[in-house]
Amino acid sequence: MEKKTSSYFMLILLLAAGLITSCTKVGPAGPPGKDGTNGTDGTDGTAGCIQCHDNSQVILAKSLQWEASVHATGGNFERNTNSCAPCHTSQGFLERIQTGADTTLATIENPAPQNCFTCHEIHQTYTPADWTNTTTSPVKLWISGKTVDFGKGNLCANCHQPRIPSPMPVVGGDSITVSSPYWGVHHGPQAGILGGSGGYEVGSGYSNSAHTTDVTNGCVTCHMAEAYGVQAGGHQMGMTYLFHGHEKINTAGCITCHPSGIDAKIAATQTEVLGLLAQLKTLLVNHGAMSASGKIITGKMSADVAGALLNYNMVIADGSEGVHNANYVKALLTNSIQALKK
Repeated sequence: MEKKTSSYFMLILLLAAGLITSCTKVGPAGPPGKDGTNGTDGTDGTAGCIQCHDNSQVILAKSLQWEASVHATGGNFERNTNSCAPCHTSQGFLERIQTGADTTLATIENPAPQNCFTCHEIHQTYTPADWTNTTTSPVKLWISGKTVDFGKGNLCANCHQPRIPSPMPVVGGDSITVSSPYWGVHHGPQAGILGGSGGYEVGSGYSNSAHTTDVTNGCVTCHMAEAYGVQAGGHQMGMTYLFHGHEKINTAGCITCHPSGIDAKIAATQTEVLGLLAQLKTLLVNHGAMSASGKIITGKMSADVAGALLNYNMVIADGSEGVHNANYVKALLTNSIQALKK
C-alpha cells in the first residue's frame, strides 16, 4: 500500500511540473531600451570618451613623453609626509591647490608622482575641456611675498619656487648660525629666479631679463615646446637632447623671439654665469662657509656670507646657469662677490 501511494505521489509531481512548464511561455520582445547615458543628457556613453581617446595616438605620444620626464622618474614621490607631500606627490599637490595650505592634513597614502591628473582636470567632463590646467592663478612666493604671474607656467611655480631657509639672513642684519648642511632655498627655485625675487639682494642694480617680462606662459613656453621624441620638450619637459652623441638644446620654444643665434646667446650667458659662480665659490671657501667640494660648512657666519651662500646655491639649484633671468642672476652673484671682498 505504501509503495502504491508513493507511486501516485510521484505521478502527481510529474503532472504538476509539466503543467507549470506548459504555462510558462516566452512573450514578444519589448521596445528597445534607452541608449547608455553620459551624465544625464541621454547620449551614447562613449561619445564623450572618444573626443580624447581617439585613434590619433596623441595621448599615447604625450604619455610616453611624460614617462621619460623627471616628474615620472625622479620626483621622490615617496616623500609623502605632511610638509613634503604638497610638491612631491600628485595627491598632495591637488589637496594644496584646493585648500591653499602649505601642508597636507595627513600623510598621503599610496602616493603617486606628478601625472596627468595633477596638472589637468582629467575625467571631469569627458570632453577636451578635461585638458584644462588645474590652476593658472598667479603665485605668491613663499620666500619674498611677491606675486608672480607666468600664465600657464603658474602651475609649475606653485612648487618650483624657493623655500624659506631657517634662519634667513637679512641685508645689514646680524650674523646667523647655519646648523644644517642642507640649509638654503631647497631644490627647484626657478620661479624665484624667473620672477627676480627671493635672493639675498645686497647692493643695487637688480633688474629682470625679457624672459620675465615678455614670455606670457613662462616655463611652458620653452620647456613644453614641440617635443623631440621623448628626450626633450612636450610632456618630457627637458631642454636638451642627444643628437649623434652631441648634446643639443631644444630651441623650438625660443625661435619665435630669437630667430637666429640663440645657441650662441645661451652659451655666452652660461659661460659668464659659470665664471661668476666659480669666483663666488672660491670666496665662500675662503670664508669657511663651503668646502672645496661645494658642501655647506655649518656654523656662525655674517649675514653677507650666509646671503652669498644662499645666492650661490639658489643659482646652482635653478639649473639654467642664468638663462631663466640673466639680469637678476648676474646681479645676485656680482653683488655677493663684492660683499665678500670687503
